[in-house]
Amino acid sequence: MTTLTPPQLRLLGQFRLEFPAGPVDLCGNAQRLLAFLGLRRRVSRSVLAGTLWPDVTEEHARGSLRTSLWKLPHGDRPLVRCGGESVELTDTLRVDAHTLAETALSVVRAEEPPRPGPAPLVLLGGGELLPGWDEDWVLLERERLRQLRLHALDALAEGLTRQGSPALALEAALASVRIEPLRESAHRAVVAAHLSEGNVIEAVRHYRAYRVLLRNELGLEPSTQLTRMIPPAHR
Repeated sequence: MTTLTPPQLRLLGQFRLEFPAGPVDLCGNAQRLLAFLGLRRRVSRSVLAGTLWPDVTEEHARGSLRTSLWKLPHGDRPLVRCGGESVELTDTLRVDAHTLAETALSVVRAEEPPRPGPAPLVLLGGGELLPGWDEDWVLLERERLRQLRLHALDALAEGLTRQGSPALALEAALASVRIEPLRESAHRAVVAAHLSEGNVIEAVRHYRAYRVLLRNELGLEPSTQLTRMIPPAHR
């Protein structure tokens, strides 16, 4: 039996709707509609219309909603289900932002050390949520996912270091640094990974580079917690 590849809604890096036969182009309003549903899964018509078309009358907003729903792809496996006053995404569609959130939460909540192996790719890359979109509902969700990813990478790096996998820990820690270069917890994870395999010089070099960056950008010094990780003679 042939298993059909589910359609994919990509919201990380850029908006992209992909079917097994290839990507599908959508107009701006249809993109916004599908993106909002992709993040919320299920929402009332009034909230959906009022959020996406806040500067028009309710009647006009609901009309725009109906038009945008009509412009979505329709086929054997619909992407959206409308029932009474609710609109929801069907299980047919896979959303990368959901995969990121679920993966990050599983790492943060983990009660056992992570298994040896590369960090999940969705944590290492994929880009930020809908770059260039500046609506409030996007900005809030973008920051939520960014913080989730950062906490997951920090937790993963710490767990892998304790487990004796410094190279993998370093991969996760440096990914966190790339996302937020001033975040100290990520730099502590980098230093800890270097020290765990005896690379004191690498740890010192990274600490000093971060100290210069922090002074230049914010006029601050690293915390005592980070500074004490470095041998006194090399601070």
